[in-house]
Amino acid sequence: MLSYRIHETGNTGSAKIEDVAGLLPEDDEIIVDVAAAAVGFVDTLVVSGRYQNIPPTPFTPGMEFSGWISAVGSKIAGYNPGDRVTAYVLNGAFAQQAKARVGEFYPVPADVPLDQAALLCGAYLTGYFALVERGQFKAGDTVLVGGASGAVGLATVQIAKALGAGLVIGTYRSPEDGEALHAAGTDAEIDVSGSDVREALRSTVLELTDGKGVDLVIDPIGGEFLNAALRSIAWSGRLVVVGFAAGDIPTIKVNYLLLKNIAVVGLDVSQYRKRAAERLALAQGEIFELWRKGLVRPRVARQFAFEHIGEALDLVAKGQTHGRAVIILGDGKL
Repeated sequence: MLSYRIHETGNTGSAKIEDVAGLLPEDDEIIVDVAAAAVGFVDTLVVSGRYQNIPPTPFTPGMEFSGWISAVGSKIAGYNPGDRVTAYVLNGAFAQQAKARVGEFYPVPADVPLDQAALLCGAYLTGYFALVERGQFKAGDTVLVGGASGAVGLATVQIAKALGAGLVIGTYRSPEDGEALHAAGTDAEIDVSGSDVREALRSTVLELTDGKGVDLVIDPIGGEFLNAALRSIAWSGRLVVVGFAAGDIPTIKVNYLLLKNIAVVGLDVSQYRKRAAERLALAQGEIFELWRKGLVRPRVARQFAFEHIGEALDLVAKGQTHGRAVIILGDGKL
């Protein structure tokens, strides 16, 4: 099978598509003939060597994929070759075959195209858990989503609207990203590309919320955005830390949390795969149901053939997709 292999992290010239041996499942694994694989910002961090989990080289990156099961391990129950699945794994998606363990894959309903299924997994599970599990979202809440034009941001915006948020505000840094947010369903968009994010964010949020502030912040950005967002939160509001796309891990003055009764919590959704896989499965089923109702739709900015995967990673790393990038493998049947 063909696989996109990284031989040296941080050196894009070392990456190439290679013909490698086909995969065989361990007892608790399935092997999938990949139909589509999503390319996310985290994938670019892995390839560059800047992510917390880097496998030994050479390795195949890619975390979100969908396709048809080709083989099942002896401990796999309820799945058979030919079944359609989507998966969220640590690596291995950018290949004609990929493997997934129990807790990492989910059945795809017959009416969901596989290119959509690949995009409805990792980012949407992250957004769902950030809102519902860690953010204790309730209908009517006002939600601020940082970096809302990214994969997790766009998913979070759509899920918040689908679940009945009172007002969803998204931040962006380019006109194209602002347009993508509006198309995803934000009620308001805030440009944070200026030099004074701290004051600009707070003043705009207070204006939009009649001086109250937001009930819930979802932050995949970190850096200066986090402390700016803290100043925009209502009394007894919550902030969920999802990542640090800005590159800087911020510190927090905890006296501010005390004064406004603010809760700050973190989310690493991948840990649920081992600790509470059944909750992920339930959430994935709910996400597919929201898709079926037309309440969530991944924004596919560009589709790439497998041989152009390097170009896809480059565009995502530069933030130039304004939506999701997806790799189509096989004969294009979805």
